[in-house]
Amino acid sequence: MSDISIRKTGRAGRITLTRSKALNALTYEMMMAIDAALGDWAEDPEVALVVIDAEGERAFCSGGDIAEMYATGTKSDYAYGRRFWRDEYRMNARLFEFPKPVVSLMQGFTMGGGVGVGCHGSHRIVGESSKIAMPECTIGLIPDVGGSLILARAPGRLGEYLGVTGDRMDAADAIHAGFADYFVPEAKWPALIAELEATGDWEAVDRAAEAPAPARLAAIQAEIDAVFGGETLGDMTRGLTDPLPEAVAHAFKLMDRNSPLAMASAIEIIRRVRTRPQMRYALDQEYRFTYRSMEHGDFIEGIRAAIIDKDRNPKWRHDDWRTVPGGDILKMTLPLGADALTFERDEP
Repeated sequence: MSDISIRKTGRAGRITLTRSKALNALTYEMMMAIDAALGDWAEDPEVALVVIDAEGERAFCSGGDIAEMYATGTKSDYAYGRRFWRDEYRMNARLFEFPKPVVSLMQGFTMGGGVGVGCHGSHRIVGESSKIAMPECTIGLIPDVGGSLILARAPGRLGEYLGVTGDRMDAADAIHAGFADYFVPEAKWPALIAELEATGDWEAVDRAAEAPAPARLAAIQAEIDAVFGGETLGDMTRGLTDPLPEAVAHAFKLMDRNSPLAMASAIEIIRRVRTRPQMRYALDQEYRFTYRSMEHGDFIEGIRAAIIDKDRNPKWRHDDWRTVPGGDILKMTLPLGADALTFERDEP
């Protein structure tokens, strides 16, 4: 497959995303190839660890390839999107639960579906160019691919902040927020990969790591916690006085471009996952929303405005993120019954 390279090199199972011209956006075929490789390597005595990287300087993985979802969804065919998310979430769970070390090296953009590939392993490496974000609310989705678990575990209320704003994290921010573990200068990455392949010794990552710079998000943590600590999205504007703190003004500016329904639902899901911080539970909560997102949410309109027409002027179902009715959130996050996410693989 030209979009991805999967092989065994020395003691390492190797996964390299090779779709650099498309910022390594994850296709359904790439996702299924990763899932199959992980299944093969889990019990393979020749594989001591897994190393995941990507070609190109601009991105590790910019997200999922959503063009086909839009094409089918506009014809009221929601089956493809639901299958994509179901199988992607199964892959995310397999990666999170993998019984051997998984080293990921994330240069440039790591967003959305890229977080699901790069941020669930045991040794998550960032460098000088790393920019990590979960901007799904911009296109009418909620932070998914297990991202709600990382957000729920983030310090204070950073999870709510990052989930509804889609704010980009540099290397230091990503480590502070729990999306990454190690800062390794990118010039060292080739030698580190070679050592991991030759020896299978994951402690090589610890030896290569350096202290990250101070995190911007740590400096504004108190302001974020004060505003994003409410139970609902609407709570965030209560008790504020003018002028707004700079961090809060920046957050609200980002939020004003996003789907109100998606942001309100994201807050609800992050809060639920915080009470039960388990990957499969998080993915189940996310799937409830994504399953309904094309038919009952803002996803199709979000893709139209951002990717198809590129007018950046979406017509969301709600005018104001401060006043999304609780009943509308509930409709997007109720159990799916017989359609609920399961983690058993379908027969080929």
